[in-house]
Amino acid sequence: MVPNEGLQYQGIIQLLLYFRWKWVGLITTDNEAGERFLQTIEPMLFKNQICSAFTETIEYHLHFKHNMLNMVDDLVHFSKLFTRVFIMSKANAVVIYGESQTIAWLLRTEKTMKIILQINHQYIKLPEGKVWITTAQFDFILDKFQKDFDFNLQMFHGAISFAIHSKETHSFQGFLQQVNPYWEDRNGFIKDLWEQAFGCSVSNASVSKYIDGTCTGGEKLESLPAPYFEMSMTGHSYSIYNAVYALAHALQIMYSARTIHNRTDGGDRLSHQNLEPWQVHSFLKRISFNNSGGDEITLNEYGELAAGFAITNLVTFRNRSYVRVKVGRLDPQAPPGKELTINVDRIKWHSGFTQEPPLSLCNANCHPGYGKRKKEGEKFCCYDCDPCPHEMFSNEKEMEICVRCPAGQYPNEDQDHCISKRPNFLGFDETLAIVSIFSVLLFSLITILVLGIFIKYRDTAIVKANNRSLTYILLFCLLLCFLCSLMFIGTPKEATCLLRQTSFGIVFSVALSSILAKTISVVLAFMATKPGSTIRRWVGKKLAYSIVLSSSIVQVGICAFWLATSPPFPDVDMDSMTEEMIFLCNEGSVSMFYCVLGYMGFLATVSFTVAFLARKLPDSFNEAKFITFSMLVFCSVWLSFVPTYLSTRGKYMVAVEIFSILASSAGLLGCIFSPKCYIIVARPDLNNREQLIRRKKRRSFHSSFLTAWVL
Repeated sequence: MVPNEGLQYQGIIQLLLYFRWKWVGLITTDNEAGERFLQTIEPMLFKNQICSAFTETIEYHLHFKHNMLNMVDDLVHFSKLFTRVFIMSKANAVVIYGESQTIAWLLRTEKTMKIILQINHQYIKLPEGKVWITTAQFDFILDKFQKDFDFNLQMFHGAISFAIHSKETHSFQGFLQQVNPYWEDRNGFIKDLWEQAFGCSVSNASVSKYIDGTCTGGEKLESLPAPYFEMSMTGHSYSIYNAVYALAHALQIMYSARTIHNRTDGGDRLSHQNLEPWQVHSFLKRISFNNSGGDEITLNEYGELAAGFAITNLVTFRNRSYVRVKVGRLDPQAPPGKELTINVDRIKWHSGFTQEPPLSLCNANCHPGYGKRKKEGEKFCCYDCDPCPHEMFSNEKEMEICVRCPAGQYPNEDQDHCISKRPNFLGFDETLAIVSIFSVLLFSLITILVLGIFIKYRDTAIVKANNRSLTYILLFCLLLCFLCSLMFIGTPKEATCLLRQTSFGIVFSVALSSILAKTISVVLAFMATKPGSTIRRWVGKKLAYSIVLSSSIVQVGICAFWLATSPPFPDVDMDSMTEEMIFLCNEGSVSMFYCVLGYMGFLATVSFTVAFLARKLPDSFNEAKFITFSMLVFCSVWLSFVPTYLSTRGKYMVAVEIFSILASSAGLLGCIFSPKCYIIVARPDLNNREQLIRRKKRRSFHSSFLTAWVL
């Protein structure tokens, strides 16, 4: 007639988890039931990350020692156990499993320690703050011996108990008020109760040595404090009450079934039969009825009461009385994880606690920003608190480990919460972008101006001598080189990611191919002037165009293969920078990106080599010296680009590439075209055929100008 005990164990675990009590003590009786309790509860504690601070057993024979001499004999046992439980242990939550006599041992232990400390003049204030968690088998009652020796229940103030549900039944209070010790002689229980409770003697009853005087019968049970007699119906009494009615209903059902059976067989009355107890079992299973208190009593298919437990809080008073306040319920029919309901506001905690609800931990909780580190040689509930590692945080107390922030966030300075990362990309409103845009526009205007000059003076000697078609192609490519750097500014999008690297690679390759074609054309032109040379037939525009087309088509093929296999795409890098998330163009295939750069480097190296070898040809017709200087600048820029690019992140990486594009393009424009523009615009007297023919008499002015310009 009580709920399944396994449900009570689950309720204890849920109660400990609800209040976050991770460091608890266990006290149980030294018998088979106590051993079974420990074997069941300890694995459940471990599974739920709860540690047992101590496990103490109470020897069964101690419950029945009722004199001071026996208490002195057990002093050593009491003092050692009391020290472990009340003084040395940090556990404020203690689970007690035992019968009602267990309270006698606990109270005697506390009383004995106080007496010993007073005898030895050790005025030590014993720790009082404990949250006692008791099972339904435990009851807060005092016997005659404890009453005479001034024991009280203040020690258990604030205890939380699992109790069998009870309810006042019809006329129960009236029955208790009418109880009299002089009822029928065979009711010896009432006579013994009366003598012990009121300290009097009932006539014709054996009087113990503690009883003095005769009972009048006018004594009232309601005048006794609760620890000695409760006027309300307790859970144990309620279970007995329901058991009687359950048996009555089972017998009624059984007799009704047999009556119908006998009538079916033709019998007119039920013959008297003796019943064996086992015959009632099948009728008790799944029985259901309403008692006089209005509760529905139901037994399941296992013959167990289909009910939960009430959660009560013990509130004691200085007159040694107490009340049980219902503060919650353990309902097995509730959804998983919600079986336990607690009203914390109704709980009265022990006055010895400074915090409500009290803590029961091996050590203080780790503050936010700290994680737990296990102490060697101790249980896992005992730990040290270490600051969270870099880029990790903890935002709650008692977090086992520090964790990383969600994507797009980073921990603050105290590492107790996360902050959203700032977006990182080279926006149009930033200083670097504004400077870059201004530089692009400036160099583009200069390129257009140079192109205009060469078109206007296309029939002059210096323009003709340096292959006008290749010059126009080179200037147009340099203009596109400047403009393509604009695609690196702003939020990366799919179109810009696909075009920025490929367009930059192709345009630069065409420009370098044009320079290579100009250099080879110069070399072949001077070789063709030798008498009987067969190279003369190779000199011409077809060769130059073939060099430009063939050199450029290779880069176009590389870029096409790149876009077909692993094209660039917009991406977000959350990990490279702590406080910022980088919006970037993922190259898709890094190897293809470096193939594009590598081919550009190959063209630049070939151009530089050919120009360097041709630098000693006659100055007036020779463009090789200018190309040598320009290729030297170009190669220096892109050789320094690679390590700088790899060592930067975010918008600065983009800025490095923009700077490299602008610097290398400006180097080509300045080194190759500034001396020629100077002659065309400022010294037109040098821009004629006669001046170009005089190669030995004086060094050309534009060569000297180039040397001075580079220095």
